[in-house]
Amino acid sequence: MSTRPDPGSEPRDHTPASVSTHILDTSAGRPAPDVAVSLAARGGPGAAWVTLGGARTDADGRCAGLPALPADTTHVRLDFTTGPYLTRRTQAEERQDAPALRDSGAFFPEVTVTFAVTPGEHFHVPLLLNPFGYSVYRGS
Repeated sequence: MSTRPDPGSEPRDHTPASVSTHILDTSAGRPAPDVAVSLAARGGPGAAWVTLGGARTDADGRCAGLPALPADTTHVRLDFTTGPYLTRRTQAEERQDAPALRDSGAFFPEVTVTFAVTPGEHFHVPLLLNPFGYSVYRGS
């Protein structure tokens, strides 16, 4: 009689994945404070998105108040409301007599990032933002 467990019955990690983010304004070389970030999750590719809550970035561009993910989460969506931040930034530059941008500064009024997660792992997803583009990556 074998004492080896059946391969299909191996223990799975039931610790939920965790998510964090921060925003850097690459055109200013500074963090992006006071940007609203919403977190949604789903438990599979065909499942409905459930909004879990949100938070705002702090003075260092970090978003510390994101809610925990449910244990069955397989996909996460971060929604960044970037328009107000970019508009405030453009208005501040105009007051400082900086070279004028040729639009409102909010070409991307919002940025949505969707990614897959694995239980038990942490996912840090920074947003690198400027008035005319953005980039994201999986950080550490």
